[in-house]
Amino acid sequence: MSFPFRVGLGYDSHRLGNGGPLRIGGIDVPAEIHAIGHSDADVLLHAITDALLGAISEPDIGRLFPDTDEVNRKRDSADFVIEAVRRVRHRGLEIGNLDCVVLAQQPKLAPYTERIRERIAEIIDIPISAVGMKSKTTEGVGPIGHAEAIASHVVVLLHGVEKPVEA
Repeated sequence: MSFPFRVGLGYDSHRLGNGGPLRIGGIDVPAEIHAIGHSDADVLLHAITDALLGAISEPDIGRLFPDTDEVNRKRDSADFVIEAVRRVRHRGLEIGNLDCVVLAQQPKLAPYTERIRERIAEIIDIPISAVGMKSKTTEGVGPIGHAEAIASHVVVLLHGVEKPVEA
């Protein structure tokens, strides 16, 4: 059975703490805050990983890279994305495009959008034109609006012919 297109949806959120920088999309954004997590807490790369894995019906990031495993402590989240991409390509699929949204009251991410897009394209090995990126605030509403948390949503489109995975 072939599937010419697959769509994946990824989401992640992290609490914020004092002291920076803030790691988003594989780059360090100068800030007085940082995301709290077991790995480098890169909310965007975590959402990308889950979007890719979801599109191929694989286990999520927490099951593949559990926070109970010391090997994942302070780990670069690019490693997670690279493994998800490996699994996608192993199935004979390619990434058509990503559409990413980061929800953060602060810092303002617009000045870093192009660098983030470039880094994501580099990690995944796709053209920068295939990486959409937006940043939004929640207008002061909820934990994100009170600068207590950060979140990201990602949609990915995969294309190609799915091939069976050897057991």
